[in-house]
Amino acid sequence: MSMKVVLLHDWLVGYRGGERVLEALCELYPDAPIYTLIHEKNSTSALIESKNIIPSFLNKVPGIFKHYRKFLPLFPKAAESLQIEQADLVISSSHCVIKGVKKPSKAKHISYIHSPMRYIYDQFDVYFGQNAPFYQRMGAKVFRDYLTNWDLDSNENIDLLVANSRFVQQRIKTYYHKDSTVIHPFVDLKDFNQLENKKEDYFVMVTAFAPNKRVDLAIKAFNNTGLNLRIIGSGQQEEELKAMSSDNIHFLGNVSRQEVIQNLSGARALIFPGVEDFGITPLEALASGTPVIAYGKGGVLETLNDDVAVFFNEATPESLMDAIKSFEAKNWDQQKLIQRANQFSKESFQKNIKDAVSQIMANKV
Repeated sequence: MSMKVVLLHDWLVGYRGGERVLEALCELYPDAPIYTLIHEKNSTSALIESKNIIPSFLNKVPGIFKHYRKFLPLFPKAAESLQIEQADLVISSSHCVIKGVKKPSKAKHISYIHSPMRYIYDQFDVYFGQNAPFYQRMGAKVFRDYLTNWDLDSNENIDLLVANSRFVQQRIKTYYHKDSTVIHPFVDLKDFNQLENKKEDYFVMVTAFAPNKRVDLAIKAFNNTGLNLRIIGSGQQEEELKAMSSDNIHFLGNVSRQEVIQNLSGARALIFPGVEDFGITPLEALASGTPVIAYGKGGVLETLNDDVAVFFNEATPESLMDAIKSFEAKNWDQQKLIQRANQFSKESFQKNIKDAVSQIMANKV
């Protein structure tokens, strides 16, 4: 008798690193349905869209796909409303509340944690500080304890916590007081096999416009240097970021996967100024033969080294500008860049997931 598997993912409104992980899980378990808080049709990959996707009641709220972050206090109830009728194994891909969907009584639950919720733990002031609208600041303070307690309680629903990096493993220990195993995400290497690696005179960012991504820091640095910077992405800070940018900074918006790859390949370097839990985009840059200029904290310290990146150690425009100067004085070996990316393949990720599943289903974990 085959094992019945159910997949969980916080929301489906785009196609970024978390959705790539979900897609790899879909490949492993092609018959598994996906439970999620909200699903904007045709917003993610064709493979994910082809699955049986079950959203919560939030999916019916007018304007939810654009304003879902404003409904954070309702997310726990939305997760609790999703009822899995039958499953032997539940795998959640979680950075918010989806890990709290109740598993069937005899099922095992493996939760792949992209990060404990940054906005209720260590980065609360980044998201809800003085730059946030007043109503968001007040609402966040009112609901913070409720969300934190619910988040901690929901961990009792999980049989195995999997962190996407040692950095996240430490955050899980700090905030959840629980042990976890580490399985790194991956770069889909086949996307980069046919690249010409012809460099042009620009730097690039591929990012969401969220406070923790520190796009503002990069803009301030490039305003001063006058060097060309292309920024791919969108998000809640878009208007203010555009307003503070000089003419040498170009916003490309959300572009196709192929255009992302082409821009990574043609860039002199990827700029990566935020603290990321893992960071798939730097690995994609390496796979395209492009070095990285990164803030030297977080998950990038597990994937990058001095052969493939220049680090800056203070979250200031001046420190980033110094790193750019160091980058320009260095010769880069593209083969070393590509070889480093090759160490984080999708095949390795999927094998590690299957090994974890085998162990948990055999009650060895």
